[in-house]
Amino acid sequence: MQRYTQMQYSDFAERTNKMLYRYETHMHTSEASACAVSTGAQMADAHKAAGYTGIIVTDHFFNGNSAVPRDLPWEERIDLFCKGYENAKARGDEIGLQVFFGWEFTYEGSDFLTYGLDKAWLKAHPEIMDMKIYDYADLAAESGGFVVHAHPFRQYFYIKKITLIPDNVGAVEVINSSHQLEIMNERAKWYAESFDLPQTAGSDSHNADALAGGGIAVEKPFETVFDYIDAVKNRKLAKLYYRENV
Repeated sequence: MQRYTQMQYSDFAERTNKMLYRYETHMHTSEASACAVSTGAQMADAHKAAGYTGIIVTDHFFNGNSAVPRDLPWEERIDLFCKGYENAKARGDEIGLQVFFGWEFTYEGSDFLTYGLDKAWLKAHPEIMDMKIYDYADLAAESGGFVVHAHPFRQYFYIKKITLIPDNVGAVEVINSSHQLEIMNERAKWYAESFDLPQTAGSDSHNADALAGGGIAVEKPFETVFDYIDAVKNRKLAKLYYRENV
């Protein structure tokens, strides 16, 4: 397998003299993710201070490490699930940080970031909890969403197997800045290139006091999360960050 350096990851596109706008595409809040330390508002403050233009909140959904109680009615669970995003969005509006909505869907230990769908869509689709991952990814895409395979080669005790579905995802997270072993990112990049899938990056941050410094940059700020989706699909990301300046 060809090895990729961290610098090659960052130099995804040629550097330009234009101003770049930096976004975090993968992060968690304590309102909805059981493994997160900081609230949505705290994460918004931290990313603003670190120089990010915007963030996409991607809390663990109910089939992952969710902080939302399992014994509540579906719609109430969705309301609670969205609190981290909503609190981050309210704080972002106050401090001038863009905040967009997404989530991290888990299937047998593998994680898939979902963008472009909203609270109403989640409330209308309780059946996703019983779906195979390829059926879920297809439904999300058919509904106007975009699914990114997060850290596809992560190896931890709770991951029983690695599931790859290149025909059903829109892109691959080839840099996850929380990884301590570079080979996990190298394998993700190899996977994306092998199937000619678009590439993106995120930090997977859970703690406002320990941002991982990853994410992406573009030459024009986003107006909606669909601008991020378009930039990934059409390979218009100006830069992928590994760990820089936080």
